[in-house]
Amino acid sequence: MQFPESWLRTLCNPSLSTGELAERLTMAGLEVEELRPVAPPFSKVVVAEIVTAEQHPNADRLRVCQVDAGVHSKEGPLQIVCGAPNARVGIKVPLALVGAQLPAAEGGKPFEIKVGQLRGVQSWGMLCSARELQLSEDHEGLLELPADAPLGADVRGVLGLDDTLFTLKLTPNLAHHLSLLGVAREVSALTGAPLQEPSVGQAAVAIEDRLPVRIEAPDLCGRFSGRIVRGINPAARTPGWMVERLARCGQRPVNAIVDISNYVMFELGQPTHIFDLAKVKQGLSVRWAQAGETLQLLNGQTVTLDSQVGVIADESGVESLAGIMGGQATAVGDGTRDVYIEAAFWWPKSVAGRARRYNFSTDAGHRFERGVDPRGTVRAIERITELLLAICGTDHTRCGPVDDQWPGQQAEAAVAPVGMRVSRAAKVLGMKVTREQCESVFSRLGFEYRSEGDVIHVKPPSYRFDLQIEEDLIEEIARLVGFDQLPDTPPLAPVTARVRVEAQRGSHAVRHVLAGLDYQEGIHFSFVEERWERELAGHEHPIRVLNPIASPLAVMRSSLIGSLLQAARGNLARKASRVRLFEIGRVFMRDASVVDSDTTVAGIHQPLKVAALALGPVDRLQWATASRPVDFFDVKGDVEALMWPLLPEFVPAEHPAFHPGRGAAVMLDGQLIGHVGELHPRWRQAYDLPSAPGLFELDLQAVLRRPVPLARAVSRQQPVWRDLALVAGDELSHDRLIGVLQQDPQGVVRSARLFDVYKPKSAAADLGANERSLAVRLELLDETATLTDDRIEAAVEQALERAARVGARLRAVV
Repeated sequence: MQFPESWLRTLCNPSLSTGELAERLTMAGLEVEELRPVAPPFSKVVVAEIVTAEQHPNADRLRVCQVDAGVHSKEGPLQIVCGAPNARVGIKVPLALVGAQLPAAEGGKPFEIKVGQLRGVQSWGMLCSARELQLSEDHEGLLELPADAPLGADVRGVLGLDDTLFTLKLTPNLAHHLSLLGVAREVSALTGAPLQEPSVGQAAVAIEDRLPVRIEAPDLCGRFSGRIVRGINPAARTPGWMVERLARCGQRPVNAIVDISNYVMFELGQPTHIFDLAKVKQGLSVRWAQAGETLQLLNGQTVTLDSQVGVIADESGVESLAGIMGGQATAVGDGTRDVYIEAAFWWPKSVAGRARRYNFSTDAGHRFERGVDPRGTVRAIERITELLLAICGTDHTRCGPVDDQWPGQQAEAAVAPVGMRVSRAAKVLGMKVTREQCESVFSRLGFEYRSEGDVIHVKPPSYRFDLQIEEDLIEEIARLVGFDQLPDTPPLAPVTARVRVEAQRGSHAVRHVLAGLDYQEGIHFSFVEERWERELAGHEHPIRVLNPIASPLAVMRSSLIGSLLQAARGNLARKASRVRLFEIGRVFMRDASVVDSDTTVAGIHQPLKVAALALGPVDRLQWATASRPVDFFDVKGDVEALMWPLLPEFVPAEHPAFHPGRGAAVMLDGQLIGHVGELHPRWRQAYDLPSAPGLFELDLQAVLRRPVPLARAVSRQQPVWRDLALVAGDELSHDRLIGVLQQDPQGVVRSARLFDVYKPKSAAADLGANERSLAVRLELLDETATLTDDRIEAAVEQALERAARVGARLRAVV
């Protein structure tokens, strides 16, 4: 909400400076986001009239003007050389006298006017355009001032440039402050300064013409008022004072009729619409649209409507989007002589979100969806009528009666009073307040109330849609008393630290580990493309977003993989050939067992996951080792490092996102905690990646587990190592072989580790075509006694027997 301070002070003029007024508004909950002067500082620029304008003797595009600057030209007219195309006799323009300081260009210094010569002719000043005074970007010619501007007067005073623009950042519950009257009403309550409401009389009714209106949808429109005015002058110019006020509110002037409607909206807060009466067929009906109806709006956009959008229609079709924007078919124009003024109250729920369906917003829709005073429609029509008669009226202008239909009057009158306990207010605010203080606040705000002991019953005004519960009234007490007056009271509740159990680490520790593995963290939206869910997570029916911020981001993610792939593509597009990313975030899956609570939503499981992606070379550019791309085993090693000292098990498994032969399920204590693998070749090609990245995704709760360290005495016995060369088929997995070797019932085999794999390029005498030699080191130890050679040999023989059960035979023992 933007407005000039000068307009506000015509309605309420407290004895406060601009800064003090802004501070008072901010502390009352109306945050003043910006204070900006209407014009930059400049001096010695006065009103002057061009007396003569002759062609420059030495330049085709310059003129030598004699100007009268009043008291500043006592010795006769001043000679000014000017190149503006509109420099002509009789107009009044800004004159920068010698010594004047004009606004500086961005980053520069103020420009001082001096006596100068242009093509041999002396010039005693400069005639200014609006751009040279930084009032606008118009530099087509001199800024023409009103004909009644006094000669020699300071231009700043004539144009009201010593003014300040207020920009308020209003929360959605403060709809009653979306007008100058609303802000003035608040300033009056805050400061005690008298409120000077606009004086609106009743226009004389000279004709009995009425436009038939049917309200077919009372749930759409709570009140509809209208009036016919005949015989106006559509060519009338909008007065300069109105253009100035509208421009300083950020509104572009259009024509006198539209400008009057916009002016009343900013002044009283009631959006209105003015129809060209000659273009309305038979009458108007207020109803919900029918599916498939279309409307060409005033902004040139043609929209297709459905049954959820309210409209104003006539016999020929839809003419206006209810509470949002009028249609082109009944718009006023240069030929308009008779008009129909409409002011309505649209229920906020019937307007909310409708404009956003069509990707635009309007000042009217912004106000109606927050709530507009239903009692203000007739007053707005009378105000518009008053301005129309004053600006566009002719000898033939005649006004009809106001036709007012109010189907929502009973509902508005039935609004129940809101009760507030004074004791409760004191407890919530943390300071002592009396009933007299509370009654004083409500009186200043103009509320109707009655007191019954400790309880004050307040009847919310028709323009206050935000007063519904006791806490709303307590907030009003705090605002008017002043938030800065509330005492600083430290909390008395004991603060109990939440101590994390020793068997669990924090998520930041996980981040540090992944950063140490050369991954960088990414943060992505929880809503993703539906394609990602279907292709990378195998979900054909993901959870849909009811109101997506963008059409592609239409579903909630059940996996972090899609977000990481998209981020990797963005990095590749910026020439980053080596990408290593991770993310910790929530995913969303349907689960009927989940019930509503403070942290859950019924039917939706929202676990935390940790996922990572590695793409490109394993190492950064260096000289020690040859460069090679990331593969499955690199990412598997990162998972093991992340989980250490827990020892996850990797079981071959398929996943929609991973290569069928290069993916595995990650198991911990027999429970599935995630997957790891290389991206499926199909998706590598579909997502236009130069090579297959390695990825993993794990349940964060499993990753956070950390076994409590247990002290163990250092063994007094020396371990013994034996290396075995075993021949096994290609189908034998590492985990199965190591598992059987370590399953020693005597407890002597402490560990088994594979340290070499040999497969000859050509056939060998002791290796078959589908066999390989596996070198395994056994660590043998008895905590209670020294191992003898016999016990060592026996332990090795038993290990070989267990290996034989899985298809491995001895090749050599070292």
